[in-house]
Amino acid sequence: MTYPIRPVDESEWSEYSRVLGEGFGWTPAPVQNERFKAQTEFPRTLAAFDGDTPAGVTAVYSLTMTIPGGTLPVAGVTAVSVLPSHRRRGVLTSLMRRQLDDVHERGEAIAALYASESAIYGRYGYGRAASELHVSIDKSASAFVRDAPADPELRLRVARPADVRALLESLFAEVIPRRPGRYARNEQFWNAALADEEPDQAGNGTLRCVLAEDGSGVRGYALFRIKSSWDDDGIPNGELKLHELEAKDAAAHAALWRSVLDRDLVVKVTGSIPVDDPLTTLLADQRQLRAGWADELWVRVVDVEKALEARSYSASVDVVISVEDEVCPWNARRWRLTADTASASCKATEEPADITLTASALGTAYLGDGQLTSLLEAGLLTEHTPGAVRALATAMSWSPRPWAGMVF
Repeated sequence: MTYPIRPVDESEWSEYSRVLGEGFGWTPAPVQNERFKAQTEFPRTLAAFDGDTPAGVTAVYSLTMTIPGGTLPVAGVTAVSVLPSHRRRGVLTSLMRRQLDDVHERGEAIAALYASESAIYGRYGYGRAASELHVSIDKSASAFVRDAPADPELRLRVARPADVRALLESLFAEVIPRRPGRYARNEQFWNAALADEEPDQAGNGTLRCVLAEDGSGVRGYALFRIKSSWDDDGIPNGELKLHELEAKDAAAHAALWRSVLDRDLVVKVTGSIPVDDPLTTLLADQRQLRAGWADELWVRVVDVEKALEARSYSASVDVVISVEDEVCPWNARRWRLTADTASASCKATEEPADITLTASALGTAYLGDGQLTSLLEAGLLTEHTPGAVRALATAMSWSPRPWAGMVF
C-alpha cells in the first residue's frame, strides 16, 4: 500500500502533533506545544497520509551550521515519527527518501539530525558525525590543576536569563564558528533555550544564569537548573544540571566551571559536553569526571561534490573515492577529491578508486570526527590503494571535535 506524501498546513497541526505524541510517547504541556508549533517550518514538513489521517511525519529546520573552515546551509531533520499502527509498512522509508529528494532540489548539500534510536538512520545514508559526554562530577573532588587559567579582570554576575538575553545571543553567535556542528539560533530556538515555564522546569528548579565579564563586556555564560534535595539528616544533596556553558577564552571557561562546581548546597554537577571539552584536562583528579559516551549529530551527505568542496581540510590529499548510495543515486559514482589547507576540488571521474565507502561512512567523516580508520579496521569500507584511508582521514580530521550542543 502506498501513502500519499505532502507538506501539512498549519491548520493540520493537531493531527501532525498527534503522530509525534504517539511516536515519541510525549505529551507536551500546552505552552510547550505552542512553542514547538512556532518553531515548525510548515512548508518543510512532510506527512504520509492514510486517507485523511497522517500515518507518519517529518520536518526540516533551515539551519546555518558550522563546518570545518566555514558555515553551510544545512537541512536540520526533525520530528520523524510513524504511528505504531503503521510500522513496517514502508512509511518511514518513503518519507525519508522524499525528504532527501526535496533537500537535494533545494540545493542543500548536507542534512543532519539527532537520532532517537541510533539503529534507524544508517540505512538512509546518515552517519554518526559527532559524539558527546554525559558527565557527573562530585563537587567535593572537583579541584582544578594548579596552573588552571585565571584572569583577575574577570568577574562573575548572577542574572535572570530573560534579562540578559541579548548578551547571551551575542556571545553565542561569537563562539559557534569555532566548532563544527554548532548552528545559529533564530528567535524561536532562543525561546526554547530559555524556556522556563513550570513544565520546562520539570521539578528541577528555575533556569539560572551566571555571566563572566570584564570591562570590555561578556566573555562567557552558564545556564543551569538546581534540583534541591536534602537527606534524612538534613544534609544538602542538591544536583546542578548544566544546560549550557559558553566562553570566548580559557579563563572565562574555567571561571564559569568553578562557579557551577562551587555552588552552595550542591553535591554534584551533571550535563553534556563535547568529548574534547577543556574540562577533561582542568580537573586535578580526572577520574572524578564520571562520563558516559553517546552519539550526538548524524550527518547525511546529500551532494558529494558541493559538500566536499565547501569544507576545509587539515592536510593535503589527492584521492579517488567510490561512493555507494542507493538512496541518493546522483552521488553513486567515483569522485576525485584534491585538497590542501587552502582549497578543495571534488569532481566526478572515471579513474580507478582508491577507497570505496558508503554514504553513511562519508557522513561520519564530514564534520571532522576522524572515524574513517576505525571503519576500515571494522571492515566497513574498502581500501584499494594502501595508505589512502589514512591520508583521507588525516585531511578530513578537525580540531576541535564536532558537537551541536542543543537538540533540534
